[in-house]
Amino acid sequence: MKEKADMLDEYDFSKGGRGKYADAYHKGTNVVKIDDDITQVFPDTKSVNEALRTLIKLLQQEPKTA
Repeated sequence: MKEKADMLDEYDFSKGGRGKYADAYHKGTNVVKIDDDITQVFPDTKSVNEALRTLIKLLQQEPKTA
């Protein structure tokens, strides 16, 4: 049985840059997988960050109950 190849012949990395994101990665990154139903409402980084900042503000405004 032949194993499925990870790299297909049609992949072209000739214009790619090696280590382009290495510095950012080493400084610390936080990659999060967003479920498909959520990406329909929040399709990009900006919209996700705005929604989370709004949620943080709302949570900080709520009085804490004992």
